[in-house]
Parts: sequence; C-alpha cells; structure tokens
Amino acid sequence: MIKNIMRKEFGELIDKGELVFDELMAGHTSFKIGGPAEAFACPSSIRDLAWLLRFCLEHEVPYMMLGKGSNLLVSDEGIRAVVISMERFTSITRDENYVSAFAGVSLRELCEYAQKEGLAGLEFACGIPGSVGGAVFMNAGAYGGEIKDVLYCSKCLIPEAGKLQGDYPVKHLKAAEHGFGYRSSALQKQGMIAISSVFKLIADDPQSILERMQDLDRQRWDKQPMDLPSAGSVFKRPEGHYTGKLVDDCGLRGYRIGDAMVSDKHCGFIVNVGAATAKEVMQVIRHVQDTVFLRYGVQLETEIRMIGKL
Repeated sequence: MIKNIMRKEFGELIDKGELVFDELMAGHTSFKIGGPAEAFACPSSIRDLAWLLRFCLEHEVPYMMLGKGSNLLVSDEGIRAVVISMERFTSITRDENYVSAFAGVSLRELCEYAQKEGLAGLEFACGIPGSVGGAVFMNAGAYGGEIKDVLYCSKCLIPEAGKLQGDYPVKHLKAAEHGFGYRSSALQKQGMIAISSVFKLIADDPQSILERMQDLDRQRWDKQPMDLPSAGSVFKRPEGHYTGKLVDDCGLRGYRIGDAMVSDKHCGFIVNVGAATAKEVMQVIRHVQDTVFLRYGVQLETEIRMIGKL
C-alpha cells in the first residue's frame, strides 16, 4: 500500500534513482547483514529530504535515517520503514580554522581534508568507520577524543510536519545545545537530524598531523579486526571494567555461531566471517552477555543500534 502511494508521490525521485524499493540493507551496513528495506531513499537536496520526512510524518510511515551504516545490526527480515540515506550530502569547505562538512561525509574523508589543510584536532576520528551525521548523532569517539571536543555548531532538521515547510527548514544548534554525553546527544533524544556540522580546529603542520593519524591507524589495525565486516565495538564499556578483557576471561575469544564470531583479535567485537545472519549475531551477543553476567555480575549493554525484529 505505502509503496503505491510513494510511487505516485515521488515519481521525480524514482526517475532520478533516488528512491527504490525492497533494497537489501546488507549492502548498506558495515556488518554486511540485513534484509530488505520497504523503501530506500537517497535524496540529494534538503528540499527533497524535507519532502520525504514530511510525507512520512503526515502518513504515519516509520522512517530511519542512515549514515554509513557502521554501527547497525539490521534484522534478516528487513525493515518495514522508509530508510533515508544521507550518502549524497558530501560537501566539505573551510573558513580559516573552521571546517564545515555535510552529514554524508565519512569521518575518514573529513580527517584527510583537515590534515591536508593543516588543521588539527580530528586525528582521533580518522579510523572511526562512520559519517559526520552519525558521529554527531552519537558523539563518536576514540583514543581519548570525542566529537564534542571539536564541534562548533550544526544545522539540523526537526522532524515535525509543521517545521518542514519551505525549501530550507533548518535549525541552527550551537555546540552547547547538542547535549552531548557518552555516545549520546540531544539529537538522539529529540529526533533531530544533522544536515551539516562545523568543526573548530587548530592550525598545525600537515606532516605532523599525518604522522599522528598514521600512528592511530597502526594501533587500530594491530588491535582491532579491521579486515572483517563488523559493527565496531558491540558493547558499551561497563564502569570499572574493560569489555574485551571480561569476554576473553570468560573463554569466549573465537566463540562462534554460524558465521558470527567473537573476534579472536579483540573480544569486544563480533565479526562476520562469511555469510552471518542477524539471528546468529544476536545469539552470540546474548551468549556473551549471559556468560559475563553469570561469572562477574556485570551486565553488558550493547552499543550498536538494533533495527527491525531481532
């Protein structure tokens, strides 16, 4: 039913290849797992993005925003919703020590741009496999740095039908208005959608910045399973403990169900070693949680987003 309505409403986007149906999410997540999305849109303008959001709100159609899909586990049955990808929002510009990047820019691209421009402060993010929009949404961080440390401001959409009128219905958020916490932000709590963000950086020698990025890359490749599909660190770090050590001390290094396996390189990761399903990943997650709780009384909370029926 909803597909037929969308075909009539969004013929322009369909003709431009910006709206398709029954798109497998396995091709859009770093886990390489996930069934079909009922509708998959990748608008190329704020006008079209607002148009899609307004339609979903007015027709009470579920929707989900997608960046690089780097922290998602999507159900094998797929998603009965409209998935809206930001992959075509990819502009980056500089104004003195400020770099502005749209939500679909990968963190790697942003870091490399800043490095070439001789602007430091984003090195910690160079290996995080996500987008600018996703990083701001969850206050991404690594190696002692977080997005909140360098963010200056953002432009966001507020997904309320009455606030999505016109071609440019954007709200400006100052850094303090993002409400950042550990892997959280006001955008999550209020459902706001980051369109672009500005980062305040520090002038530095490009070669020095590059060397710091390369050092962090080496550390990441030495310690993490970068050669296999995953959703990054599966569990939040419990207070007073290291997740990987807890899992390893329970004898779960390499624990496997089907093609879903606790990484033998870093036990905080679950990797797809072939054709893993979401069901297999969930079985591994639950086994790890149960085992760690029974042995240490520590409840591991998942850090990755679970989408669909799992």
